[in-house]
Amino acid sequence: MELKFNEKGLIPVIAQDVRTGEVRMFAWANQEAIEKTLQTGYAHYFSRSRNKVWKKGETSGELQKVLEVRVDCDEDALLYIVHQEKDKACHTGERNCFFRDKEGKHVNRILPFEVLARLQDVIRERIETLPEGSYTAKLYKEGPDRVFQKFGEEAVELLIALKNSDKERVVSECADLLYSLIFSLTVWGVDIEEVLWELSKRFK
Repeated sequence: MELKFNEKGLIPVIAQDVRTGEVRMFAWANQEAIEKTLQTGYAHYFSRSRNKVWKKGETSGELQKVLEVRVDCDEDALLYIVHQEKDKACHTGERNCFFRDKEGKHVNRILPFEVLARLQDVIRERIETLPEGSYTAKLYKEGPDRVFQKFGEEAVELLIALKNSDKERVVSECADLLYSLIFSLTVWGVDIEEVLWELSKRFK
């Protein structure tokens, strides 16, 4: 396969987070940047303003470990599937570079494909800081058995909703169950990404 670089020898690259699915950033790469990415396993790009290849996170620590490089159907764009090793991919300090809408307003909405991983991040933060008034912190203080018991209770409530054919209740109870599941996994030390990778292996 021969990549199609533009007249300046560059090709656009999108970095997508393997854990959350979110697009972390857009940048350009030349042949050298791509080769360094493949050689080192960490994202390298080409800076048009500095006219040089740069390693993402070399100074900030926000490294991007590249798990896979994909090529689009026209062979004129790349997708880096990455682990964002910290949490702020954008130089502004935001999680990703696409944090504004077309009116320039800050976008806070979490999209469905991000939810489980982002939920686990919030649960971990609550466990670490134990903020006053947090339900997660309160339940965590009661011990692992109480966390697991709550998961069982939520499972029963979902089963009842399913039995009663109440769609609105099913959706609500399922959301509660997923929260309890992620909470239980976190207490156990399991990342939701591990579970999703296991599921992905089962696709034929």
